[in-house]
Amino acid sequence: MKTTRYIVSGICITALIGVGYFFSHQEEDLPVVEEKDDATELLWVGPDPKAIDITTDSGKLIAYGRELIANTASYLGPKGSVMQVTNGMNCQNCHLEAGTRPWGNNYGAVYTTYPKFRNRSGTVENIYKRINDCLQRSLNGQVLDTTSREVMALYAYFKWLGSGVPQGVVPAGAGLESLPYLDRPADSVRGKAIYVAKCQLCHGPDGNGQFNPDGATYLYPPLWGENSYTTAAGLYRLGRFAGYAYNNMPFGATWQARQLTVEEAWDVAAFVNSQSRPVRTFSEDWPDVSKKPIDHPFGPYADGFSEEQHRFGPFGPIAAAREARAKK
Repeated sequence: MKTTRYIVSGICITALIGVGYFFSHQEEDLPVVEEKDDATELLWVGPDPKAIDITTDSGKLIAYGRELIANTASYLGPKGSVMQVTNGMNCQNCHLEAGTRPWGNNYGAVYTTYPKFRNRSGTVENIYKRINDCLQRSLNGQVLDTTSREVMALYAYFKWLGSGVPQGVVPAGAGLESLPYLDRPADSVRGKAIYVAKCQLCHGPDGNGQFNPDGATYLYPPLWGENSYTTAAGLYRLGRFAGYAYNNMPFGATWQARQLTVEEAWDVAAFVNSQSRPVRTFSEDWPDVSKKPIDHPFGPYADGFSEEQHRFGPFGPIAAAREARAKK
């Protein structure tokens, strides 16, 4: 029998969804964490993959979906065994531990919240749309046929992950943590020093990552360059990258044993996202520009703040102005 596991966090809930969360984060793709009455919370952790019954057809499909997340490049990368449609990164590079780690950009709320309306497209989207969006925007790839075995397997895996979560609920620890804003712009110069000290060993001085001995898959993924995520990816938003780095980087860090401060996370995000990477644009995005997230890096915007400030901050004044307009 499969059970959904939770981890008890000793962090006060107000630290996670209090002042910093409130200011930032009436925005696209940022989870609304269910509130709890006590001073601790249970963070969602994906079920044990050993619970997948691979003797059944449904279990085999779930297991294949998990394998596609963990080792995407082996199947869909430039030398993929099924097709060659992505840049060589794995979904797991951005969605840690096959999308199961708390605050590791996990999939804990995917099955329970889709279909849902998304401001980016201005439409109600289903899981199949989400899958293909990730392939295009993060893996700089091509869309898959939604009736293909690969998409069916990914859907089955997301359903399996979410089957212990009530429908419509976003469990605590899902997705990425939203960090408090700095009272200054994020600083790419400071970020470079942090990168050199704490990130370069794995990702390299040129940010191109390190290949496995097979030369086809990455041991450590590229953070910029032609094989990295694109300018349309979620991690290209500074707040998303900062939240990811804060709880998961450098290698060995977790939300229980962080190795970066909040400031360092914002600054290293500014450095990494200042480097060159594939450019992808989708003209149909953001039909209502007033709904763009505060840290969306490209205009036009519905306010008077510059693209530079939307990209690097300070974000507090933008958030305050947006809140004031909403009260009118």
